[in-house]
Amino acid sequence: MLGAGPSGIISERMKDDGRERTGRLLSGDEIGSILDRAVNQWDLDGKRVLVLVPDHTRTCPLDTVFPMLYERIAGRVTGMTVMVALGTHPSLPQERILSLLGVAGSEARYSKAKFVNHQWQSPDELVAVGELAACEISELTDGRFEMDVTISCNKMVCEHDIIIILGPVFPHEVAGFSGGNKYIVPGISGPEIIDFFHWLGAVITNPVINGVKWTAVRKVIDRSAAMVPAERKAICMVVHHDVDGCTGLAGLHCGSPEDAWSAAADLSARTHIEYRDKQYQTVLACAPEMYDDLWTGGKCMYKVEPVVADGGKVIIYAPHIRELSLVHGRILEEIGYHTRDFFVAQWDHYKRHPWGVIAHSTHVKGIGKYEDGVEKPRIDVVLATGIPREICEKVNLGYADPDSIIAGNFAGREDEGILYVARAGEALYRVRE
Repeated sequence: MLGAGPSGIISERMKDDGRERTGRLLSGDEIGSILDRAVNQWDLDGKRVLVLVPDHTRTCPLDTVFPMLYERIAGRVTGMTVMVALGTHPSLPQERILSLLGVAGSEARYSKAKFVNHQWQSPDELVAVGELAACEISELTDGRFEMDVTISCNKMVCEHDIIIILGPVFPHEVAGFSGGNKYIVPGISGPEIIDFFHWLGAVITNPVINGVKWTAVRKVIDRSAAMVPAERKAICMVVHHDVDGCTGLAGLHCGSPEDAWSAAADLSARTHIEYRDKQYQTVLACAPEMYDDLWTGGKCMYKVEPVVADGGKVIIYAPHIRELSLVHGRILEEIGYHTRDFFVAQWDHYKRHPWGVIAHSTHVKGIGKYEDGVEKPRIDVVLATGIPREICEKVNLGYADPDSIIAGNFAGREDEGILYVARAGEALYRVRE
């Protein structure tokens, strides 16, 4: 690990034409210096700026970096909209947005900005910015799909001159790594590209795509985002965290979404991928409180699937989770959780359902086979959550009483084939080759 200090954390400071590695996390002064060098090069004067940020299901110090960004650009721009790039996540109350951004209680200081949620289900809030033709889709997806896909985004991409993406980069089950242009597609997109994006990743499968930098999905993301009329910039954070959450920034990269994301993904691969020498029969993946439902808490499965042995099991331990999905729960109860091959073999029956929901189903269930009408998942997925046993059984997932589990009892037992992950969902686990 290049440039590792005593803590093993790599910190990077942007220079004009390169990166400087140090053996510690970025200080507040260094973050400010990086932002200064970036925004001083950007043509912001008299422009309308749309800032895209994540919701609470992504760990990053938004409450530190956003106020610093605002301080540096508010006097130069004519207007600023800060939009939560929800994808299909539930909208956040205004007070929750302000708290995430570190501006709650001092709104008067941020009068240049208005704070909004992306409304992915509201056609009046969307505008078509282009289309990927079937031949281009075929090329981008390496022949997996051949269909026209309309790219629609929140209409504010046409009402602002510059988009600034402000968010973290982690290994991701659909895109390979999150961040960058993903905050536009699918972050502030319409249902058609959101569904296509997720199903493409599901067809490739989580173990193949998670933590891989250049993927067919990233090609679709970048090509689609290039269709928006506004100029695009990005501030990509690489966070360091422990079981209590974010402890600071290991890196901060500013520039075009493509270049800033690329540098951040390289650092994320060194920071957020943990290697083990073997697979385990049992993995207890503890979900942090930021995951409100299995739709987001499923990341606990996605990030540990590679280190579960054939025939083993993942226990998602999350007593606070009581819903399959706050938005898509009804559909999930109808289709259940199944492997990709289950759906592909019966596509004519399932294709009327939102493809993004089907994709989530396959990611939680994991890879497997469907032969002679029998589904054979590679591993078992057990929910030790507030979701009742009858719902778990209805949707084809295992159940464990969360009150019967003492999480700490799973720690320190790797020699027994048991892995304990105290804060699951963002670090990716792989077997060392």
